Amino acid sequence: MTAPIWHTQSGEEVAAALRTDALHGLDSAEAAERLVRHGPNALPRARQGSTLALIARQFRSLMVGLLVVAGGVALALGDVVEALAILVVILLNAAIGFATEWKAASALAALQGQAVATAHVLRDGAAHVIAAQDLVPGDVVVLAAGDRVPADGRVIQDVQLQLDEAALTGESLPVTKSAAILVDAQAPLGDRGNMVHMGTAVTEGRGCCIVTATGAQTEMGRIGALIEGVAEHGTPLEAKLAELSRALLVIVLVLCAVIVLFGWLRGNALLFMVEVGISLAIAAVPEGLLAVTTMTLAVGMQRMAGMGALVRRLPAVEALGSTTVICTDKTGTLTRNEMTVRAYTLGALRVDVTGTGYVAQGHFQIDGRDIDPAPLGLALRIGALCNDARVDRTGDAVSILGDPTEAALIIAAGKAGLEHNALHAAYPRIRELPFSSETRLMVTAHTTPGGGTVAYAKGAPGMVLAACVAVLGADGETPMTAEAMRQARAANEALAAGALRVLGLACRDLPDDFAHADLTRGLTFVGFVGMIDPLRDEVKATVARCHQAGIRVVMITGDQQATAAEIARQLGLDTDQQGRPLQAVHGSALADLDDAGWIRVASGASVFARVSPEHKLKIVEALQHSGQVVAMTGDGVNDAPALRQADIGIAMGIRGTEVAKGAADMVITDDNFATIVAAVEQGRVIVHNILRFIHYLFSCNFAEIVTVGGAIMLGWPLPLGVMQILWLNLVTDIFPAMALALEPSAPDVMRRPPRDPAEPLMTVAFGWLIVWQGALLSGCTLAAFAVGMRWYGLEGEGLRHAVTIAFMTLAMAQMLHAFSARSRSRSALTSRLFTNAWLWGATGICLALQIAAVEVPLLREVLRTVALSPADWGLVAMGALTPVLVVEMVKLMTGWRSRAARRFAEHPAGLPPAPDGGRP
Repeated sequence: MTAPIWHTQSGEEVAAALRTDALHGLDSAEAAERLVRHGPNALPRARQGSTLALIARQFRSLMVGLLVVAGGVALALGDVVEALAILVVILLNAAIGFATEWKAASALAALQGQAVATAHVLRDGAAHVIAAQDLVPGDVVVLAAGDRVPADGRVIQDVQLQLDEAALTGESLPVTKSAAILVDAQAPLGDRGNMVHMGTAVTEGRGCCIVTATGAQTEMGRIGALIEGVAEHGTPLEAKLAELSRALLVIVLVLCAVIVLFGWLRGNALLFMVEVGISLAIAAVPEGLLAVTTMTLAVGMQRMAGMGALVRRLPAVEALGSTTVICTDKTGTLTRNEMTVRAYTLGALRVDVTGTGYVAQGHFQIDGRDIDPAPLGLALRIGALCNDARVDRTGDAVSILGDPTEAALIIAAGKAGLEHNALHAAYPRIRELPFSSETRLMVTAHTTPGGGTVAYAKGAPGMVLAACVAVLGADGETPMTAEAMRQARAANEALAAGALRVLGLACRDLPDDFAHADLTRGLTFVGFVGMIDPLRDEVKATVARCHQAGIRVVMITGDQQATAAEIARQLGLDTDQQGRPLQAVHGSALADLDDAGWIRVASGASVFARVSPEHKLKIVEALQHSGQVVAMTGDGVNDAPALRQADIGIAMGIRGTEVAKGAADMVITDDNFATIVAAVEQGRVIVHNILRFIHYLFSCNFAEIVTVGGAIMLGWPLPLGVMQILWLNLVTDIFPAMALALEPSAPDVMRRPPRDPAEPLMTVAFGWLIVWQGALLSGCTLAAFAVGMRWYGLEGEGLRHAVTIAFMTLAMAQMLHAFSARSRSRSALTSRLFTNAWLWGATGICLALQIAAVEVPLLREVLRTVALSPADWGLVAMGALTPVLVVEMVKLMTGWRSRAARRFAEHPAGLPPAPDGGRP
C-alpha cells in the first residue's frame, strides 16, 4: 500500500488490499504459515539481567580464580596429584553451576510460555479465541472494554470506542476511535483516529478492526527494538541476598586471612597455609546460595503455575509470603461464576424461576405453583436484548462468550421459549449505550415488529430507578410517585437480603427522531430480576484458613450492601480473627473521607459494597498506610489502578480483561479464591525454603572455618586437608542445600503469622542460631579428631588416620544436620521425616560418596584418607549423631517453654477455670 491506510482507504478497501497484496492469493492455512512470523510474544525483550544470576556468576568467577591459585600453590609445593584434583574440582564446580542456572532458566521460560495473550477474531463468519501470536494481517479482531489490542489494525466498526494510548503516545486521556477516513495523510501517531495499536487498552465501548501489522512490524514493536538492550532491575529479595552474600564474603576472607597468619606463626609453611586459607575461602563463600535461590524461585513458581497461579513478576513471590490482607471480588472468585436467575418482581408480584446453570430448563412459579410466563414477556425481552453475551451449544457442551450475568438472562428467556437469535431478528439493534462503571447502566435501542422504536435498559437498581419517570403496573403505565419508588426499593431490598444480585429493568418508547435523545432519561420502570451465583464449595474453609494464617479477607463488590453482607455472614467474613464484628460499608459512606477516615474505615470493614474504581484504589492505599501487605484481585479495566497499587495485584484469567492482566503481578487461571490462598502458601514456602538452605549452608561453612581455626588456636595439626575441604564444599554443601530448596509445605505454614517483608534475612536470632549450631558441629569434629590423635598419634600415617576420622565426622554431621535445618522449631523426628524425598536422595548420594572416599583407592590417594575400622566408624557415628541430638533436644526444650509461657499468659493463676466456674 503506497498511501497511508488511515488517509485514503476505507475499511473495505484495507481488507481487500490485505487479502490481495499481503496474502498473495494463498489459502488461509498457507497464509498463516507464512505470515505468522512475528507475534506479540516475539517482541524484542529486555535482556533478563537478573541480579541473582549476575552475582552468582561473579562468585563463580571468584571461586575459579581461587581454585587456580590453589592449584598453582600445590604445583609449587610439588604435589601434582593435588593440582590435578583441583582442576577436576574447577570443572565440576562449573558443571554444577551451569546445571543449576540452566534448570532455573528452563523453569522460567516454561512459565513465560504459559502466559499467552489471546484475541477474539472473526474467521469464516464465526467467533474464535486464538493466541495473539497467531494473528495475521487481514484478521478481523473484536474489541471490547477491558481488552488489550493484540496487533495494529484499522477500525472498521465502532460503538463509542475509546482507547488508552498512554503507553504508546503519552496521551493521558482516552482517545475516541472511529471507522472514518482521515483527511491528513501525514497525521502523527496520536491523531490517527481510525487506527488501533498493539499494547494499547480499550477503556470503553466496542468495535472491530482489521489487522494491518503484527509483532515487530507494529508501532509498539518498533519501540521495543529500541529498548532491547535495557536490563531489568533486581527485586527486593535479590537485593537482600546480594547484600548478605557480599557481607559474608568480606567476613570469610578476613577470617581466612587471620587463620593463614596464625597458622604461619604456629610454624606451618606459609605456602601451605595460603593453600589452606584459599580452600577455606572456597568452602565458606556461598557461591551456591544465589544459584539455588534462583532455582527455588523458579521451581516454586512452577508449582504455583501447576495450581493455576501464574506469577508474572518475581517480587510477587516475596509479597505473597508476607500478605496480611486479601481484597477480593465476589463474582467468580468466591462464587462459581454460574449466574442463575432466581426471581422476577413486577410491582407486588414475585415470580420464582427454577433450574440451575446454563441449561434452559426450568419453570416459572408463584408460591410454588407453575404459571404461564407470558406476564414476564417484556422483562424477559429486556434482559435478552439489552445484552452482549452469547450462549453457544455444541451437543451437551455449553460455552459462554461474554458476561455470565447477561448469559443468565438469555437462559431465563430461553426457559420461557424466547429463542435468542429469533428475538434479535425481530428486534434488531440500532443504537446502544454500553455499560460503564460511571453510569452503571446499559441501554439499547431497537426497532419493533410493528415499526416502532423502543429503548431497553438494565443496570444497578438505584441507577435504573433514578432514570425512571414512570412505572409499569397491572393498570398500565403510571407516574413514578414517592410511594411507587418506596415499594420498588423495598422489593429490591427483599431480593438483596436473600443474597441475590439484583438488576433493574426499564424501557421507553422512542420518537422517530431519536438520534440525539438521552436514552438514560425518561424511562419506565418494569421490574427487578434477582440472580444468584452459588458460593464455591471450598471457599468457607479457605476463608477460615486465611484467618488461621493471620490474613484478613476483605470483599469488595459492586453488589448491594444487603447482598454483600449476607454473603459475608455465610463465609464468616463478618468477624476478625479474634471474633470481633466487622462492618459492611456502602460506597456512599466513603464520600469526603480524609486520610485518617479512610484508614479507620478500611481497618474495621470486611465488606465494601457499591464501590467505584477510585474507592478500590483508596481502600488499598489506606490498608497499606496502616502497615498491611495487600493482595488485590480484579478483572476489569476499572480494577487496573488498584491492581497496580497493591503489593500484589491478582488478575482473573478467565473473565479478566487484558488490561487487568497487564497491571497484575499474578494471574489466576481458574478465577478461584482457593487458588489465591494456595499461591500465598507457596509464597511462604519459597521464602522459608530460602531461609532453610541459608541456615544449612552458613552453619556448615562456619563449622568448617571454626574446625580449622580452632585446631590452629589449640596448637593441633590441621584436622582437614585442602582436598577434603574442597570435597566437603562440593559434596555435602550443594546436594542437601538443593534438596532443602525443594522442601514441601509444612502443615503449620498457614498457622503462622505473615512474615514482615522489611525484616532482613539474617536477624540477630537467626545469626546466633547459625553460630551456635556451626560451633556444635565443629566441636564434635574436633573432639573426634582429638580421640583419633590419641588413638593413632600425631605423626605420619597415624595423623592421616585421625584426619580421616575428623573429615568423615564433619561430613556425616553435616548430612544429618540437613534434617535438623528443615525447621527451627519442629523436631526432625516426626511423621514428616520422610516427606522430602529429594533430601533422602541427596543424603544417599552424599553417604555413598563419603564411603567411596575411604574405600576407593584412587579417592583415598587424592583425598589423603585411610580405610576405617569398626571402632573408627563408631567414633564417627557418635560425633555425627551428637549435634543432631543436641539440636533436637534444644528444640524440644524451647517448644516446652513456649507452650508453658502461652498457658501462663492465658491463665496467670496457673490453672484453667472449670466449666462450671468452680475449681477444676
